[in-house]
Amino acid sequence: MNTPLRLGIAGLGTVGIGVVKIVRQNAALLASRTGRDITISAISARNRDKDRGVSLNSYAWEDDPVALARRDDVDVFLELMGGTEGPAKDATEAAIDAGKHVVTANKAMLAIHGQALAEAAEAAQVSLRFEAAVAGGIPVVKALTEGLAGNEIKRIVGVMNGSCNYILTRMESAGLTYAEVFAEADALGYLEADPQLDVGGIDAAHKLAILSAIAFGTRVNFDGIELEGIERVSIEDIRHAADMGYKIKLLGVSQKTGRGLEQRMMPCLVPDTSPLAQLQGGTNMVAIEGSAVEQIVLRGPGAGEGPTASAVMGDVCDIARGLRLPVFGQPATSLDHSTPAKSVLPAPYYLRMSLDDKPGALAKIATVLGDAGVSIDRMRQYGHAEGSAPVLIVTHTCTRTAVDQALEAMQGTGVLASEPVVLRIEAV
Repeated sequence: MNTPLRLGIAGLGTVGIGVVKIVRQNAALLASRTGRDITISAISARNRDKDRGVSLNSYAWEDDPVALARRDDVDVFLELMGGTEGPAKDATEAAIDAGKHVVTANKAMLAIHGQALAEAAEAAQVSLRFEAAVAGGIPVVKALTEGLAGNEIKRIVGVMNGSCNYILTRMESAGLTYAEVFAEADALGYLEADPQLDVGGIDAAHKLAILSAIAFGTRVNFDGIELEGIERVSIEDIRHAADMGYKIKLLGVSQKTGRGLEQRMMPCLVPDTSPLAQLQGGTNMVAIEGSAVEQIVLRGPGAGEGPTASAVMGDVCDIARGLRLPVFGQPATSLDHSTPAKSVLPAPYYLRMSLDDKPGALAKIATVLGDAGVSIDRMRQYGHAEGSAPVLIVTHTCTRTAVDQALEAMQGTGVLASEPVVLRIEAV
């Protein structure tokens, strides 16, 4: 048996404790699969005295995660604290500088600082692994960097935030409003300390930026993502979409075109026959379209102690086996600077608005859409309420530019009783 692989764990929340449990419970299995014992040397967290449900007395304690990262008895530094800046970034940089391998679940840090960290790790000839940063227990990073390495990736489409998926599916199943389900999710602990990271689409967009870099050989460009959260999705939208044969999902889409890299994270309608439409609760799903493989679909738990710790340990096992790959699948210095591009590919759109209850209001909206080159596929008008009439429109395939032109013109019609809601309809 070779010398043990010694871990230092910074962050003892849900994921960190999950890793401790796997190392203890599956010690013999890990050793047989990697050819090395995998042990924990030292740990670090903000509160030393907190009861975490497992005994941690056999491990050395460091108050400072940077000191933990530099310890001589640590071969792999596990950064499980989170946060874009501060201790997480400082300790990761310290570990790389000290010649340690790093495994992290920190999608925010990678989405913002991934290029610099990748270059530093590759220069130091150490691994920087992050399977747990994207889609929980789903091995989507490994699929892109290894299993699909022979493919030119055409498109990535996925539901990548379990909290948003929980909110949207709970609204539908229980007939509750967004505000009611948001409060429920918050009380259950399903949302980040800053809920906007979830419902604003930011967490999912961090993940999409990372996948785009691997898939398309570009530098991580979080700022290039078209971003919209789920806050404006109403129970009426969900019901209307169901009437038309669709479900609403917070959907990430990434593809490289001749104009640049398209990345968007926003609520979309998907056909209710699509695999994505079937997702319930906190489940994630990522569909990858490749030149040779055509399409594969990966589905599984997007968060939680077991799934995320499983992803962390998958990376640890690869390091124990001696596998070392470029951080984003090819040398970091060879990654292209991507040009952000808004999607110009035509698609159908869903529009929901309330119109003043007066003669000719609907005709004015139809005229504005027609003048912009937007053809109406289906239109429904619902019961009047307090002087306004809710109207639902599904367009034929058109460009977002044409839709935006129509929306701007609608402001001058004098018949809008509310700001229109616009959702793209994706074929998946």
